[in-house]
Amino acid sequence: MIALGILGSFAVIGLLCWLLFTLAVFALPFFVGLNVGIWTHQAGTGIFAAFLIGAFAAGATFGIGQFLLAVLRSSWLRLLVALAFAAPAALAGFYATYGIVSHTMPTETWQLVFSIIGAAAVGKTAFVRVTALAAPEASGQGIATA
Repeated sequence: MIALGILGSFAVIGLLCWLLFTLAVFALPFFVGLNVGIWTHQAGTGIFAAFLIGAFAAGATFGIGQFLLAVLRSSWLRLLVALAFAAPAALAGFYATYGIVSHTMPTETWQLVFSIIGAAAVGKTAFVRVTALAAPEASGQGIATA
């Protein structure tokens, strides 16, 4: 039974890490949608309307980010847009890793070290996925025809 508990723990941690890496790209749209939804609910709308407005704001944030990555020609501006999506993902990766290692490591120094490593891994993954979502021909890497 103890072995099954250990294997189950590894499976759950693996599933949560996979989920974190998969959904890290959507950290900024989720943050925007959540804040807009809370703000509209506090402004007097109902829960359903606040949810719909928040979901629309999250989708619009993601859509605007993808549009900017497809349209902008300057590498620096594209880098800023990609970093705007990767920074909240790195922060989410830091706190997710910190939540996991705080239960397994007694010293706070090693907790911070592994949390920073987790933040870097999640942030890099989100950066790569955000830049990969832009169409290659829109970024000037497609084959030119004469």
